[in-house]
Amino acid sequence: MTDFPEEFNLADYFLFDRLREGKGARTALRFGERFYSYDDVAERSRALAGYLLQMGVRQEERVYTVLPDAPPFAWSLYGTFAAGGVVAMGNPHAPTKDLQYVIEYSRASVLITTDLAAQGLCEYLSGEGGRHLRAVLLVPDASTGEDPEGHVALPDFGDAAFEALPLSEALKIGRRSEARLPVTKRDDLCMWLFTSGSTGRPKAALHMHRDFAFNTEVYAKGTVGYREDDIAVSVPKLFFGYATGTNLFFPMAVGACSGLFSERPTPENLAKAIAMYKPTVITNVPTMMGKLLDHDDVLRSEGKPPIDMSAVRFQLSAGEALPPALYERFVGRFGGEVYDGIGSAEMFHIYATNRPGDVKGGALGKAVEGYELRVLPRDAEGPGAEPVPAGEIGVLWVKGDSVALGYFQDRERSWKTFHGHWCRTGDLFKMDEEGYIWFGGRDDDLFKASGVWVSPLEVETCLMNHEAVSIAAVIKWDDGGLLKPKAFVVLRPERCEEAGEALATELQNFCQRTLSRHKYPRIVEFVSELPKNDRGKVDKKSLAAL
Repeated sequence: MTDFPEEFNLADYFLFDRLREGKGARTALRFGERFYSYDDVAERSRALAGYLLQMGVRQEERVYTVLPDAPPFAWSLYGTFAAGGVVAMGNPHAPTKDLQYVIEYSRASVLITTDLAAQGLCEYLSGEGGRHLRAVLLVPDASTGEDPEGHVALPDFGDAAFEALPLSEALKIGRRSEARLPVTKRDDLCMWLFTSGSTGRPKAALHMHRDFAFNTEVYAKGTVGYREDDIAVSVPKLFFGYATGTNLFFPMAVGACSGLFSERPTPENLAKAIAMYKPTVITNVPTMMGKLLDHDDVLRSEGKPPIDMSAVRFQLSAGEALPPALYERFVGRFGGEVYDGIGSAEMFHIYATNRPGDVKGGALGKAVEGYELRVLPRDAEGPGAEPVPAGEIGVLWVKGDSVALGYFQDRERSWKTFHGHWCRTGDLFKMDEEGYIWFGGRDDDLFKASGVWVSPLEVETCLMNHEAVSIAAVIKWDDGGLLKPKAFVVLRPERCEEAGEALATELQNFCQRTLSRHKYPRIVEFVSELPKNDRGKVDKKSLAAL
């Protein structure tokens, strides 16, 4: 079903419709040993919607949700949808200045966050920063299994005009509200998804209610096949649209369960979540897949039980390239299938992917049904340009009903990216004769070394084919005005003691035998881990700053 009625709301589609289907008693969320049914989530969502309406929040006003992966995240989103508001999401552990930027940029009328994050924002919100706010609603910064609706210490916001209270108190007020839920349209604004900010400040891609339902139907249900009996766990956090889909929206669209953990996604914490929830679906990223392999190696070397993924039906991978060598190691160790795909904030979610019965190692699969892909020349100004020949590199363009309206407050960038039904992704790909697409890096990542174009991804993939390398990242390095590749390498645990000049030379020679000689990394630096941004991707801006 991809033809949605004119009157349409995501709170119905993802949540309230499950009650109408008689699934209200099913477990929707787990948080440690705490269980929340669909009835529980729906009741709290309706209560929050009542509070927002009573506070005078108007349709399409922004509600900024800055929460960890805990149950209140769910009713914060669905309550906002039901009230006709627009969801914007943020990382509660982000620097205060980043949260301030979004509060100002979005002109949010309500902020929902933790008491800990609010402490850092207190001075800012007490002054000009709080001028658009009607309310600040707080939840405790609860560890997994603790009460996410427990006691909250309210900061002193001085004489601020907005109301500040625990979210649990707002729900009590909302339960008494007689405000009627508004009628929303399928093409009403409902959510802002932020770009990663790799080329500047993050910008919000503006999405409508239908966008999320469309992708859920064609990708989650129609392509990878979420089921009612699934239990989902995610490495990326819910504020990142990739995980909002895979670990909240998609499971709830079919009556399944999401297992949440609020701690930082380390291999140790993920292993605990896997042991606790026994998930059937895991949302992963390549960096964590490498770390899980290394952690499992350590467990085995210490005589401890290895990570048990026997319940997992499939894992999803996106966000960064999954090198074939890592894919083979991971599947060979843990079994199951990994469906590598690509999506974006501009399209909400994954529009090309490997899938059950059709996995091609190293490729990102084919277009999800309902989407159309074209690989066009880098200088193409519109989707009608002649595609590059099969097997040649170009820029990927995608067409589909989940495409965003544009970027908020950025017309110049919107004109370059959005062309009606089409989106210019800025990602380099080649498409083979069978329609499988192969990632070649970001168009703006390419640089010339000794007059030859270098794709960092190509060098990274080569390095990870070496038996000593767990994961690698390559950046451009300025050597007296000349750009050259520099590699940061994390070694496998059993090879860590070999870090040094001899192994660096061996890796350089390995690359020279495989790649054009000008592409090999001129510097190899061994590190214990690679920095990541709040999306779980390797943070190359931090590496460059080193």
